[in-house]
Amino acid sequence: MLDPVSSSPADHSWDAFVRELGVNLQRARHESGLSQERVAQRAGIAANTYRQYEKGESKPGSPANMSMRNALALSQALGVSLSSLLPVWAPDLTQGG
Repeated sequence: MLDPVSSSPADHSWDAFVRELGVNLQRARHESGLSQERVAQRAGIAANTYRQYEKGESKPGSPANMSMRNALALSQALGVSLSSLLPVWAPDLTQGG
C-alpha cells in the first residue's frame, strides 16, 4: 500500500484532492469509451454536475464536494472501484485542509 503522505502532491489541500479526483474520473471515462452525458445518465446525476466533478469545481473557484452516493454511483457507472477514483493521498481536514 502506498504511503498517503509520500505519494501526495506538494499541495495537500482539499482543492488539490478534488482536482485529482476529477482527473481520475476523466481517465476512467475515457478508458470506458463513454461520454460525460452517458456517465451522468448511468449515475443518475445531471450532466452539468458530472462536468463540474471532472473539473473539480462546483462553480468557478470553488472546489467540488460530491456526496458519497454520487461517488459510488459514478464508480458503478464507470465500471471501476470507488477506490480507483480516489487519490491515494488525502488532505488532513482536521487541520482545516
